[in-house]
Amino acid sequence: MSSSTMQLLTTGAGVGALLPLLTAIVQRPRWSAQQKQAVAMVAALIAGVATVATVGGWQQFQSGQLTATFLAVLAAAQTSYDLLWKPTALAPLIEGVTTRKDAKQAE
Repeated sequence: MSSSTMQLLTTGAGVGALLPLLTAIVQRPRWSAQQKQAVAMVAALIAGVATVATVGGWQQFQSGQLTATFLAVLAAAQTSYDLLWKPTALAPLIEGVTTRKDAKQAE
């Protein structure tokens, strides 16, 4: 494995570890599990593209690095959510804080 591939995977894993906190800003507690999974997948894809473009440069898209980086981001995001952000209730707290309450909920 080349050093550029390792750098992309390492950076992707780091980005993925923090990604649940960012996705918690847009996710809502009332959403179904499927909706939350879709948001997480799209966020991981966007983060993977951004990581490859930032770390590896646009030429890396032609060597197939995006798939590996996307998978690294996705795996790290899911693992960090399950092991860190969910048990500490930080991601759910962010979801609750960033959810706009309507007049009925505010009472």
